[in-house]
Amino acid sequence: MNYYSAEESYSREQLKALQSERLVKTVERVYNNNKFYKKKMDDLGVKPSDIKSVDDIVRLPFTYKTDLRDNDYPYGMFSAPQKDVVRIHASSGTTGKMTVVGYTKNDIDVWATVMARSIAMAGGTPGDMIHNAYGYGLFTGGLGVHYGAEKLGATVIPVSGGNSQRQLKIMKDFGSTILTCTPSYALNLAETLKETPEISRKDIKLKAGIFGAEPWSENMRKEIEDAWGIDAVDIYGLSEIIGPGVANECLQKHGLHVYEDHFIPEIINPETGEPVKPGEKGELVFTTITKEAIPLLRYRTRDITRLIPEPCKCGRGLVRMERVSGRTDDMLIIRGVNVFPSEIEMVIMKFKGVEPHYQIIVDRPEHGMDRLEVQVEVNEKMFSDEIKVLEQTEKDIAHEIHSVLGVSVKVKLMEPKTIARSEGKAKRIIDKRNL
Repeated sequence: MNYYSAEESYSREQLKALQSERLVKTVERVYNNNKFYKKKMDDLGVKPSDIKSVDDIVRLPFTYKTDLRDNDYPYGMFSAPQKDVVRIHASSGTTGKMTVVGYTKNDIDVWATVMARSIAMAGGTPGDMIHNAYGYGLFTGGLGVHYGAEKLGATVIPVSGGNSQRQLKIMKDFGSTILTCTPSYALNLAETLKETPEISRKDIKLKAGIFGAEPWSENMRKEIEDAWGIDAVDIYGLSEIIGPGVANECLQKHGLHVYEDHFIPEIINPETGEPVKPGEKGELVFTTITKEAIPLLRYRTRDITRLIPEPCKCGRGLVRMERVSGRTDDMLIIRGVNVFPSEIEMVIMKFKGVEPHYQIIVDRPEHGMDRLEVQVEVNEKMFSDEIKVLEQTEKDIAHEIHSVLGVSVKVKLMEPKTIARSEGKAKRIIDKRNL
């Protein structure tokens, strides 16, 4: 089988040797060029000479998102001189400070390479037309896909997000074959297509879609694939690590291949920081081993997942990570029960007539207990059913959520198109609690 890069077919031994070599160089780089890491390592009594292979990674300090904002913001975490930094990206922050990341020319080339791999994994070729509906600008999504498509030799259409009618016209007229955007926006576009009589599904040449930047379930994948008649694959990335292109599904659609020649993944217990047993779920941690501008050691992503040790049928030697099931920092605690929005989505999408548009509303009355309400859109046919049918469905969904998650909820079925649509990340949670 042909892969975009030879490293994709490396054996575990070859990958370990390459990771070890690159990790040693990275540790030397950050220790000698970054006062934050030098202090962190000195405090632990660890010197660069102590790190001889990837097995020694557990001796290194963790890095947290707050570190990128608190250490001489905005450039204090950089390990390359300013003259070598050719690009700046940033993401919004809850503290008012953005998370700022930088790229050298080599970093940009690495990013383009892993994104080219990702597009190729989805079946992309130099002859494809990449309809890139991720946002451009400080957000890493749009430019990451853009450079990857060009690296692959495909033609990129930099349409960015918004203006769904125009998006569909471009798809039709330009012959788009691969769609890249958030999964919720892919469904938004499919919905708009149904309402656009001058453009039919047969006018659209899409064969695949690469979707990420927000959690989505297998049920949502089916909705997208059925709506568009395409293969829908998941992509994973973080601006802090490189952007999109840290990991991607192949067409087997059973876990995302992590580009281990550039990023070393770990799974740890989020409470203790200790590694979990192979195959167990925990918090995903990454160490970059080829980044120059802002290499990071053991970055705590807060994403909950597991690594899949079994080899993939596609033949790639790269380890796979399971679809992220939630985050340690957006997890809802409802009356002592840990609840992830993705878990609720998996339940509600089992029911016929339910649309993949929902919101979770959390409230806490004065001196009362937390209340959880799930508002779910239904299709036109179901909404036209008798009131008693809708009421029974609400009860059935609430019962199933309680059975699966152990938390009581109120379910409210909503008229079609009453939940606000998003052209970026869908806003799933409305937390009205004064916490």
